[in-house]
Amino acid sequence: MPYEWSASRESGKTVRRLRLWPHRSLPRKGFATVILGAFAMIILPLFPLLGTVFVWELLPFLLMALAGLWWGLQRSYRDAQLSEELRIDPDEVHLRRIPPRGQVREWRCQSHWSKVQIHRSGGPVADYVTLRGCGREVEIGAFLSQDERKALFRDLSEALEDARRPVPPD
Repeated sequence: MPYEWSASRESGKTVRRLRLWPHRSLPRKGFATVILGAFAMIILPLFPLLGTVFVWELLPFLLMALAGLWWGLQRSYRDAQLSEELRIDPDEVHLRRIPPRGQVREWRCQSHWSKVQIHRSGGPVADYVTLRGCGREVEIGAFLSQDERKALFRDLSEALEDARRPVPPD
């Protein structure tokens, strides 16, 4: 899953951290393979036309198609640099959304008042997960798949319940 939990003890409190990122279906090695494969598929039909004027008429369009594929894949990699970081402790829930370009957005709320919700319909995607508290509602993990958002909702619900649970004195 494109998210991971970690836990630590800070000042006698258990702090849970969640890091989310978009899934990358095409690794960098696959990127090179796709570009080389597309180049080969573009060049192969040109071999019978070598030595004719038709090569020069088709070549610019074929190279533009290859450049468009390159640009689209690079744009996909840039957009996938998005990440979200959630910190849950007994006192506070803190969410940071780090876009690939632009300003980092943050949301904070007391753990006691924060609530996780799943919207089965009516959101931008099915099973849309939000955090609510302090007069605001923020999305979390909208870039995850539907099954991953359902699992995230269960995990977040458990983490918030754990954070609210009173800690017995040592």
